[in-house]
Amino acid sequence: MSESHNPYAAALDGLVLDDPVAAFFDFCREREQIRSLRESGAPAPWTDDPILQRGRFLNVFREDDRGSKAILRFAKHLADDLPALIHALFFARWCNRQTTLDVLSHSILAEPERLRRTLETLPSQPWCNVTAYPVEPVCWEGVFYSRFDAATTLFGKITGSLTRTITGADGDVIRATHAVNALFGMQNDFPIFMAIIDLAWFRPDVINPESHVPTGIGAVAFLDRLQKYLGLDSHQQTCDRMIALQREYWPEAKRAFQPIDVEYLSCECRKYYSYINGTKLFEGKNVFRAGKSADGQ
Repeated sequence: MSESHNPYAAALDGLVLDDPVAAFFDFCREREQIRSLRESGAPAPWTDDPILQRGRFLNVFREDDRGSKAILRFAKHLADDLPALIHALFFARWCNRQTTLDVLSHSILAEPERLRRTLETLPSQPWCNVTAYPVEPVCWEGVFYSRFDAATTLFGKITGSLTRTITGADGDVIRATHAVNALFGMQNDFPIFMAIIDLAWFRPDVINPESHVPTGIGAVAFLDRLQKYLGLDSHQQTCDRMIALQREYWPEAKRAFQPIDVEYLSCECRKYYSYINGTKLFEGKNVFRAGKSADGQ
């Protein structure tokens, strides 16, 4: 993913963190306990940690997040139809809004005009926060398609090409992401990456869940800390080591980590320790409000 401008690059500068590995797993255990208590019906607050009480953080395991649940529901019957599944996942990640996906059926993707009318008549914009989750136009065969046009029209026309491109990557997330973006020409390939890693939920024979993943700009600062502390040469090696260390630091976790989990949680740790470092503030969508999503719904 593009790092030409990383607004989070200096987020942890000056912060003393003696053991970032222990800090990573401390965050994971506490955040997972919050989810467990909250889902059990226990009253808030679910933690004594003032940052976790006030800040908005994703769950430790991606499949527990609202957006992931919406995507899993949206595409749940498509595993045996790979082109239709890829179409649904690319639409879902271009949309990336739980409340929109929850009112749609994947079958509407086959009717682009009805899909467009449906999205245009929703009471709020159909997409996730366009600042926090920017999706650039796609350039397909010399023609630029807006986020809306790509999601509603283009993807349905090119599912065959997308399927051949993704299956040609032999299960490798990074290779598949780069191959698709060679066709799309996006500066920020994050939405492509998300659609491809989601494919591993449904078709691990097509995308390997244990594949290494690209590092998003939000995860760089904390992964750099882990890499230096562990004396390793890359973020990929760092993810592998953190997966191995889970057995020592958090053996009771509900499942073993995969590289996407370590990358994703490094972003959440960067957010958490940015509050401690004073480089992130409790304001706007960053503030947790029980029962409300980041967009206030």
